Parts: sequence; C-alpha cells; structure tokens
Amino acid sequence: MAIFDQSWFSRIKRPSRYLGNEINVVKKDPAAADVSVALAFPDVYEVGMSHLGLKILYHILNRQEWMAAERVFCPWIDLEQELRARGLPLGSLESGRPLSDFDIVGFSLQHELTHSNVLTMLELSGIPFLAGQREFPFPLVIAGGPACFNPEPVALLFDAMVIGDGEEVLVDICRRVRAAGGRRNARKQDLLVELAGLRGVYVPSLFNVRHKNDGRIKDIEPRLEGYRHVNKAIVPDINQTLFPRAQVVPFTELVHDRLAVEICRGCTRGCRFCQAGMIYRPVRERRPQSVLDRADEELRLTGFEELSLLSLSSGDYECLGPLLKALMDRQARNNTAVSLPSLRVDSLDPEWFEQIKRVRKTGFTLAPEVGNDRLRRAMNKALTNEDILDMARRVYAAGWKLIKLYFMIGLPGESEKDLVDIVRLCKEVLRCAKGPGKSPKLNVSVATFVPKAHTPFMWTSQVHFEESRRRIRRIQEGLGRRPFSGVRVKWNQPELSWLEGIFSRGDRRLSCVVLE
Repeated sequence: MAIFDQSWFSRIKRPSRYLGNEINVVKKDPAAADVSVALAFPDVYEVGMSHLGLKILYHILNRQEWMAAERVFCPWIDLEQELRARGLPLGSLESGRPLSDFDIVGFSLQHELTHSNVLTMLELSGIPFLAGQREFPFPLVIAGGPACFNPEPVALLFDAMVIGDGEEVLVDICRRVRAAGGRRNARKQDLLVELAGLRGVYVPSLFNVRHKNDGRIKDIEPRLEGYRHVNKAIVPDINQTLFPRAQVVPFTELVHDRLAVEICRGCTRGCRFCQAGMIYRPVRERRPQSVLDRADEELRLTGFEELSLLSLSSGDYECLGPLLKALMDRQARNNTAVSLPSLRVDSLDPEWFEQIKRVRKTGFTLAPEVGNDRLRRAMNKALTNEDILDMARRVYAAGWKLIKLYFMIGLPGESEKDLVDIVRLCKEVLRCAKGPGKSPKLNVSVATFVPKAHTPFMWTSQVHFEESRRRIRRIQEGLGRRPFSGVRVKWNQPELSWLEGIFSRGDRRLSCVVLE
C-alpha cells in the first residue's frame, strides 16, 4: 500500500511532497530494466526539484531503454517519525520501492550541511552507513555534486564518488554495473576496480590515509596500481549533452518555481572566495539557437510562466543581449517572464532591463560581497562602489522598487571599518531611488565567509560563530534606524556556516563525526 493511502498520512504537512505522479514523470517496469538507479537528493522535495542537475540526470538515464531512474528526497520530520514508528522503509516517488531494492543509489551532495540527511535516508532504507559494512546484495551507494570536490569528510560512507560533471560518467557507471551482471551477480571489489578506471570516479576504499602524531596527513597510499589520482570529469561541449525535453512539473510550489535552462557552465572571473568559479571550469556556452528552441519546447510541455537563464554569471554570456530580445519577442505574447538569477554588476547592460520588464519585473539581485573597493580587490572582484551605485540608479529608474544585495562577513583582512562600509553602501543604494512617490525597498542578505577547497582562500582562517553573530548584529543595528525603514536584513545562521567550514576542508576522520 502506498504511504498516501495510509490512514495516518492525512496528518502529514505538505503531503504533495510525497505523492509522485507529477506531469511528465517517467515510470518504467523495474523488472524490465537491467540497471535501476535511485537519484537521491538529501533535502526536501521543493529544494531538490528546484535543482536542474537532478532533472538532467533523470532525463539522461531514462532515455536509455535498459535503465530505470527514479527519485527520492529526504522526508520532513513528521513523515520521518511516522516511517520510523511503523517500521516502513523510505521509497522512491515513481514506484514506492525501498532504496535497498535498487542497483545504485546516487546522492547529490550540493553542500556540506546535507551530510546528516544522507544518513537519515540510508537508515530509513535499512542500508548500512559505512561502505565497508555493505556487501552485495546491498545497492552500490555513490555520490556526486560540488561537495564531492573534497570527498574525504564522507568518504567512508560511499562506495564511489563522482568528481566533476556527472552526465556522461553516470551512464558509464551504469554500463559497468550492467556488464558485471548486476549487483546480485558481481563481486563488489571487482566492480569498484572497474569503476576506478573511469575518469572522474573516486573510490575511497582504494586509498589508505595515514596520519602523523600531530594529526596532519602523513601520506595517501593507493591500493590499486596506476590509480594515484582522479581527474575531474568534464563535458567538453554542453550543446551535445541531452537536455530534459519535458521537465517534471510538481504539484507543489518549489523554492525556484520556474523553468530553468542552462546557458553557460563555468566562470572566468576567478573570485578568490568562490568555489563554483574554480571547480566548474572551463567555460562552455550553449548556442543561442539551442536555448531558444529548448525554451520554446519546454515551456509548451510544462506550462511554466517564468523562464530562468542559468549560469554562474549570466551577464558574461557572449550573446545575452540578442538572446534576451529573441526570447521576449517569442514569449511576451504568452505572458512568460524571463529572469537572470546570477548577474554581476560590471557585466550588466541597461538595455537588458527593457527586455526583462516587457512582461513583468522579476527579482533584481546584485552581489557587492563587501562594502568597499579595497576588500573587493583583495578577493579579485573587479567592481567598485561607484559601479554598484550607478547600476542601482539605473535599476530603480527602470521601474524596479526592490533590489537585493548579497554581502559576506569574515573575509580575510576584514576590519571594523569594513562593516561600517557595508552599512554605508546599503544606505547609498537606497538613496539612488529618486523622485516623488518613490518607496524603494532593499533586501540585504549577509552570510559568513566559508573557506572552500580548491580556492585561493582555502587555507585562510574562518571567524568563530560568536564573532560572526557580533558582526551581523553590527550591520543590523546600522541599518535598523530610521529613515531606512525600507531595508530588510537577513542572514545565514553563523553556527551552520561554522560547521560548513569544518566539513568543507576536513579529512575522512570526519566521517565518524557525521555518524555521531
């Protein structure tokens, strides 16, 4: 019996998270598939279904006749408690099968704070936490995503981890499982050795890590000859990758409730704090005609009323101006809005404003990161306060009433004056809205800097969460006084940022910490 047919299910909040059977969902006969994959997202449904990468993998795998890919998300606390109390396993949305019945369970690790959710999903499925405790017929448990670029903190949990783009390598992993005769016929160690031969695949059990007496790593010893390092998996041309022809349309509102089309992958900016800008290199752009055609078809098949052009820096897309005009010429008559969620101030063209607002004004977000030019130069961000203020004037003049600003605190070299400068810049931005009847608003988001692996700031120190709270409070107090009532300050919880920093740079000894 499906969980939504159970009498107790009526007490579950937001039950549409667990119904499945959405528009454009793919359902296959599990018995007819040579390899079955559970695409596991360790967060709630409305977060996971906002992620384009999950939709791409779901589409690519299900395009193969011999594969069946299904989705599973971490349940909210109320459903988790019901499943535990009644001894019911966590199942996929498509078939309701428990994860232990799949050949592969693949987790998408978007950031370090979801590691504990991985344990929740494994435990609810009756799957042992540690890779060393799992022998067939348990499924192969793998992971991918940006958090895997430092795989060590959770290395003991996974049989294999994908470093880099997952589109091609995941299909190759499935081919190796199929060639091995499926998980019930293959020898696990032989299969892991086969997977180690794939570009981008890291098999933690094939490396021994030894430490010095002071806790530092002494050496990393490969256990497989010729397997000394892992090269990042790269899709060289994103125009050649399969894109979801008909994305799944949920019954509930998502965190990002719109159609997303990737126009570019990678970034050339080289901001010293930004991990995404480092790990997603090289820059690869999708051809404008491909974007136009995909947008037309996807909007027709999904019914979304907003189209989001995804990139780490949409404004750096070479043909953005002509693409925006062509999109709006096609979509304005259908009342479909276009949004650019990642714009850098120094790449903005005011002519784009006229195109974006032809249907309705979507959100407008700017990322100064800090309050002055000095600290921006230190992080290799070529942007000045005057650039920011000039763009704010143009945005307000074009009819927008709300601007969102993103800042970080705790960057290397930050002083008390830098906090004052954040407050001053916010006030100056708000003053950029001139004219009678103007009631401008400003949303200010503040996050604590988290040093990330593979960035120039990787080994810098991170401020303690108590100091983070003090700095955030300083900004709040500076912006909380009249006449700046149009400012709203939001912030990330400093304790969580502190934990994220620990796991972003730790080694595999942290696996035991996650388990605790």
